[in-house]
Amino acid sequence: MKKLMVMAAAAALIAGITVNSVTAVANTTEERGYVSVTASSNKELAPDTAEISISVVTTDNKSMQKATAQNKEISDKVYAAMKSMINPENKDYVKTSNFRANPIYTYSGSKRNLDKYEVSNTIVIHTKSINKIGDMIDKAISLGATDVSNMSFSVSKYENECDALLTSATKKARAQADTLVKAADSVITGVKSINGTCSPNATTRVMYNMMAKSNMYDSAAPEAAMGSSTPIEVGVVRIYANVNASFFVK
Repeated sequence: MKKLMVMAAAAALIAGITVNSVTAVANTTEERGYVSVTASSNKELAPDTAEISISVVTTDNKSMQKATAQNKEISDKVYAAMKSMINPENKDYVKTSNFRANPIYTYSGSKRNLDKYEVSNTIVIHTKSINKIGDMIDKAISLGATDVSNMSFSVSKYENECDALLTSATKKARAQADTLVKAADSVITGVKSINGTCSPNATTRVMYNMMAKSNMYDSAAPEAAMGSSTPIEVGVVRIYANVNASFFVK
């Protein structure tokens, strides 16, 4: 008899657990309506940081060693000059990257002929002294640099600006959702999902003619060439924040 009572109690306990479990699942899977909205915020800022790449390319018809030695001589001068024009206290820096040394071949039918040896070294300048960029380019070219590329401008407090814009866009999204829900005689009961992105869009113009500058430095009056720096139109950086949000309603 005791055995039967224990079994009956156990069965009742199991039955109770099963019923409670089913009820809980039913509550969590209950469908709720929701509203989805998209909002954005943007801000135009003056860039305060620049990064440019200046390359030194040298060649020699017979010797890789000569091409390398010549490149090192010019690169060292350019590197030292750029280093003297930045401000380390502003976290400015100069570094080298993308060193390459390759033989260059020409082809005549299936025959390959050695044309020359080419050595390339790139010097990257990261600086907040934007007003000196034109002078830096001119100085580098005057010392033998052959190419200026990958010039970009940015905002040093980008993350802070993004956070503020995302906050603004999220508030706009909630306001839009409130308007829609109120018009439908409903209320927002919670957040279903929120996704946000932030990205910059910079516009920069570099009024630069490498061939013209080279000809000026090769002329008999290099002082005249140094009289005016390469004009740089920095432009602006516009930061865009976009938010997609969904809110539960009832």
